Amino acid sequence: MRDGDENAPFCTLPGMVPPQNRALERPRDVAAMIEDVIGCKWSLRILRLIAEGTDRPSAIQRACPGLSAKVMNERLAKIQRFGIAVRAVEGRRPPLRVTYALTPLGRSFAGVLDEIRRLQEQVDADEAAAVRASRPAPHSTPRSRDT
Repeated sequence: MRDGDENAPFCTLPGMVPPQNRALERPRDVAAMIEDVIGCKWSLRILRLIAEGTDRPSAIQRACPGLSAKVMNERLAKIQRFGIAVRAVEGRRPPLRVTYALTPLGRSFAGVLDEIRRLQEQVDADEAAAVRASRPAPHSTPRSRDT
Protein backbone atom coordinates (compact mmCIF):
# COMPACT_ATOMS: atom_id res chain seq x y z
CA MET A 1 0.00 0.00 0.00
CA ARG A 2 1.19 3.48 -0.83
CA ASP A 3 1.22 6.55 1.38
CA GLY A 4 -2.03 8.40 0.98
CA ASP A 5 -3.94 5.24 0.08
CA GLU A 6 -7.26 5.61 1.87
CA ASN A 7 -7.35 1.89 2.65
CA ALA A 8 -3.88 1.88 4.21
CA PRO A 9 -3.92 0.92 7.88
CA PHE A 10 -3.11 3.80 10.17
CA CYS A 11 -2.88 3.70 13.92
CA THR A 12 -3.94 6.95 15.54
CA LEU A 13 -4.65 8.16 19.02
CA PRO A 14 -7.98 9.83 19.77
CA GLY A 15 -7.90 13.36 18.43
CA MET A 16 -4.97 12.70 16.10
CA VAL A 17 -5.29 13.45 12.41
CA PRO A 18 -3.77 10.97 9.94
CA PRO A 19 -0.69 12.40 8.14
CA GLN A 20 -2.44 13.00 4.81
CA ASN A 21 -5.09 15.11 6.58
CA ARG A 22 -2.81 17.29 8.71
CA ALA A 23 -4.02 20.55 7.15
CA LEU A 24 -5.60 23.01 9.54
CA GLU A 25 -8.69 21.50 11.09
CA ARG A 26 -11.20 24.31 11.08
CA PRO A 27 -14.54 23.61 12.70
CA ARG A 28 -17.65 24.63 10.82
CA ASP A 29 -18.23 27.48 13.21
CA VAL A 30 -16.39 29.38 15.90
CA ALA A 31 -18.77 28.15 18.61
CA ALA A 32 -17.65 24.56 17.99
CA MET A 33 -14.00 25.58 18.27
CA ILE A 34 -14.63 27.51 21.47
CA GLU A 35 -16.55 24.60 22.96
CA ASP A 36 -13.80 22.15 22.06
CA VAL A 37 -10.99 24.26 23.52
CA ILE A 38 -12.86 25.64 26.53
CA GLY A 39 -14.07 22.14 27.37
CA CYS A 40 -10.53 21.21 28.40
CA LYS A 41 -8.90 22.88 31.39
CA TRP A 42 -5.42 22.12 30.05
CA SER A 43 -6.11 23.71 26.67
CA LEU A 44 -7.22 26.89 28.42
CA ARG A 45 -4.16 26.95 30.68
CA ILE A 46 -1.77 26.24 27.79
CA LEU A 47 -3.38 28.93 25.66
CA ARG A 48 -3.11 31.45 28.51
CA LEU A 49 0.58 30.60 29.05
CA ILE A 50 1.39 31.02 25.36
CA ALA A 51 -0.48 34.34 25.32
CA GLU A 52 1.61 35.47 28.31
CA GLY A 53 4.87 34.56 26.54
CA THR A 54 5.61 31.06 27.82
CA ASP A 55 6.51 29.51 24.48
CA ARG A 56 8.65 26.43 25.21
CA PRO A 57 6.98 23.04 25.86
CA SER A 58 9.18 22.37 28.90
CA ALA A 59 8.21 25.73 30.44
CA ILE A 60 4.52 25.06 29.74
CA GLN A 61 4.74 21.69 31.45
CA ARG A 62 6.56 23.15 34.49
CA ALA A 63 3.85 25.83 34.80
CA CYS A 64 1.10 23.17 34.88
CA PRO A 65 1.62 20.73 37.77
CA GLY A 66 -0.21 17.52 36.97
CA LEU A 67 -0.06 17.98 33.20
CA SER A 68 1.54 14.96 31.54
CA ALA A 69 3.73 15.32 28.45
CA LYS A 70 1.26 13.19 26.47
CA VAL A 71 -1.74 15.36 27.31
CA MET A 72 0.25 18.56 26.76
CA ASN A 73 1.33 17.40 23.29
CA GLU A 74 -2.24 16.39 22.40
CA ARG A 75 -3.58 19.79 23.48
CA LEU A 76 -0.82 21.68 21.65
CA ALA A 77 -1.59 19.66 18.51
CA LYS A 78 -5.30 20.50 18.82
CA ILE A 79 -4.57 24.20 19.29
CA GLN A 80 -2.37 24.09 16.18
CA ARG A 81 -4.97 22.24 14.09
CA PHE A 82 -7.52 24.94 14.89
CA GLY A 83 -5.04 27.58 13.75
CA ILE A 84 -4.89 29.17 17.21
CA ALA A 85 -1.13 28.71 17.61
CA VAL A 86 1.83 27.88 15.41
CA ARG A 87 4.81 25.69 16.20
CA ALA A 88 8.29 26.77 15.18
CA VAL A 89 11.28 24.43 15.15
CA GLU A 90 14.74 25.97 15.11
CA GLY A 91 17.84 23.99 14.25
CA ARG A 92 18.61 21.22 11.79
CA ARG A 93 19.74 18.58 14.25
CA PRO A 94 19.22 17.90 17.95
CA PRO A 95 18.89 19.65 20.20
CA LEU A 96 16.07 21.40 18.40
CA ARG A 97 14.37 24.46 19.87
CA VAL A 98 10.58 24.20 19.67
CA THR A 99 8.44 27.24 20.43
CA TYR A 100 4.76 28.11 20.14
CA ALA A 101 3.15 31.46 19.37
CA LEU A 102 -0.41 32.65 18.96
CA THR A 103 -1.69 33.40 15.49
CA PRO A 104 -3.92 36.44 14.88
CA LEU A 105 -6.87 34.07 15.39
CA GLY A 106 -5.25 32.90 18.63
CA ARG A 107 -4.88 36.47 19.89
CA SER A 108 -8.57 37.08 19.15
CA PHE A 109 -9.43 33.82 20.88
CA ALA A 110 -7.39 34.85 23.94
CA GLY A 111 -9.41 38.09 23.97
CA VAL A 112 -12.63 36.05 24.06
CA LEU A 113 -11.24 34.05 26.97
CA ASP A 114 -10.40 37.30 28.80
CA GLU A 115 -14.01 38.45 28.35
CA ILE A 116 -15.29 35.11 29.66
CA ARG A 117 -13.01 35.46 32.70
CA ARG A 118 -14.28 39.02 33.33
CA LEU A 119 -17.88 37.84 33.02
CA GLN A 120 -17.21 35.03 35.53
CA GLU A 121 -15.64 37.51 37.95
CA GLN A 122 -18.72 39.76 37.66
CA VAL A 123 -21.09 36.83 38.20
CA ASP A 124 -19.07 35.74 41.25
CA ALA A 125 -19.09 39.30 42.67
CA ASP A 126 -22.86 39.65 42.10
CA GLU A 127 -23.47 36.30 43.77
CA ALA A 128 -21.33 37.24 46.78
CA ALA A 129 -23.19 40.56 47.09
CA ALA A 130 -26.55 38.75 46.95
CA VAL A 131 -25.45 36.37 49.71
CA ARG A 132 -24.32 39.28 51.89
CA ALA A 133 -27.58 41.13 51.26
CA SER A 134 -29.68 38.10 52.21
CA ARG A 135 -28.05 37.74 55.62
CA PRO A 136 -29.92 39.39 58.46
CA ALA A 137 -28.27 42.45 59.88
CA PRO A 138 -26.53 41.79 63.15
CA HIS A 139 -28.72 42.85 66.08
CA SER A 140 -27.31 44.73 68.94
CA THR A 141 -28.53 43.07 72.06
CA PRO A 142 -29.21 45.31 75.00
CA ARG A 143 -27.05 44.57 77.93
CA SER A 144 -28.85 43.34 80.93
CA ARG A 145 -28.33 45.34 84.05
CA ASP A 146 -27.65 43.43 87.15
CA THR A 147 -28.97 45.46 90.07
